[in-house]
Amino acid sequence: MSFFQKLKSRLTRTSSKLEEGLEAIVAEAPSAPEPAPEEQTAAPEAPVIEAPRPEPAQPAPMPVSPPVEEVSPPVEEKKPGLIGRLFGREGTPAAPRRELDDAMLESLEELLITSDMGVDTALRVSANIAEGRMGRRISVPELQDLLATEIARIMEPVARPLPLYPKTPQVVLVVGVNGSGKTTTIGKLASQFRAAGKSVVIAAGDTFRAAAVEQLKVWGDRAGVPVLTAPEGSDPASLAFDAMKRAEADGADLLMIDTAGRLQNRADLMEELAKIVRVIRKVDESAPHNTLLVLDATTGQNALSQVETFRKIADVSGLVMTKLDGTAKGGVLVALADKFGLPIHAIGVGEQIDDLAPFDPEDFARALVGGDLGGTAG
Repeated sequence: MSFFQKLKSRLTRTSSKLEEGLEAIVAEAPSAPEPAPEEQTAAPEAPVIEAPRPEPAQPAPMPVSPPVEEVSPPVEEKKPGLIGRLFGREGTPAAPRRELDDAMLESLEELLITSDMGVDTALRVSANIAEGRMGRRISVPELQDLLATEIARIMEPVARPLPLYPKTPQVVLVVGVNGSGKTTTIGKLASQFRAAGKSVVIAAGDTFRAAAVEQLKVWGDRAGVPVLTAPEGSDPASLAFDAMKRAEADGADLLMIDTAGRLQNRADLMEELAKIVRVIRKVDESAPHNTLLVLDATTGQNALSQVETFRKIADVSGLVMTKLDGTAKGGVLVALADKFGLPIHAIGVGEQIDDLAPFDPEDFARALVGGDLGGTAG
């Protein structure tokens, strides 16, 4: 199964919500106004009709032979062709349509906002769909196609793979709030880089949770990547410093540093993250070369405030969105792309090693809106 097929099958909550919403919008065409009741008027008096006088009898007409009926040969019912039988296109009722008017546009905006696309993005997407199409009758498949096109247009500029630089070791700092999926994301990325022939070192910088360290060790064993650890409660900045020295000595291509999950509204925890950045820059003033913010899709609009805060502290260079398979709020990724323009390097839809893949805007858009999109809209 390709990653797109997996994405489409697992984005059921968002896609079904959007698809059902679009169907409801098209179905709720405005009802025709009821006719005004006619005024009751008094019935006119019946006129007096005189009985007709009898006329003299006329001679009977000559019999005429009945006309001959022309019988047309039976017309054979046209059978659907092979393509029609395969896809059920012939003989199927036409998709219901609705005229694109202000009321329909407002309903579309509300639907996109409830899918966590954000007010500004929802208004922009709706306006682009409406441009040149007001008054035109549109079906659900056409609306899905238009919506997917607009989403892909927003996402295209931010779909970029994680950049790799000739300088080694390349330091990748991974940050995010509690439970966002940082540890599993590091394990998956390390495994993929290792499979691509890169030498990788992982630093288990979440020194406050023994479970996180053990989880990272499991991923390191799977990928054949060394995991550097420190005693529980140790200074994570000190571990990051030691890990950079070790990666330099080993000639590693990449050093991936895990960090403890922290709430963006905790100033003390955010200062600790800033300390890690200061310390590793003592070894290499250009480090970290990538700072990945891992976001949990189920948090919805809260992801926007997370990006704003982490950008101030750790100079976030790119995003990874996880848990898209467990939410009806996948539209938040569109809002993030539209508002911040940060590169989206990868998305995750599960716990397996191949459930993290480079972000593809067209695949994501088609999976997000649901339906079978075939480019029918104009």
